[in-house]
Amino acid sequence: MTGKDSGTEVTGGQDRITREDIENKFRQLTGEVNETAQRMSRMAIAGGAAGVVLLLILAFLIGRSKGVKKTTVVEVVRV
Repeated sequence: MTGKDSGTEVTGGQDRITREDIENKFRQLTGEVNETAQRMSRMAIAGGAAGVVLLLILAFLIGRSKGVKKTTVVEVVRV
């Protein structure tokens, strides 16, 4: 009979799982979680910075179009 996750063969209960085995597996799992969290953190910071820049550009463009004064053209004709 083989284990699904580890791919190791499990015998009829003759091999004992030691505390060291559990600690090693726990360290392996927490290491993977920490690496994934760090990678996602970097991606989130980059995404947030890009979002802020996009928001500032959008606010600038909207403000610029609203800030353009509409002027009346007055023609002076001499008679």
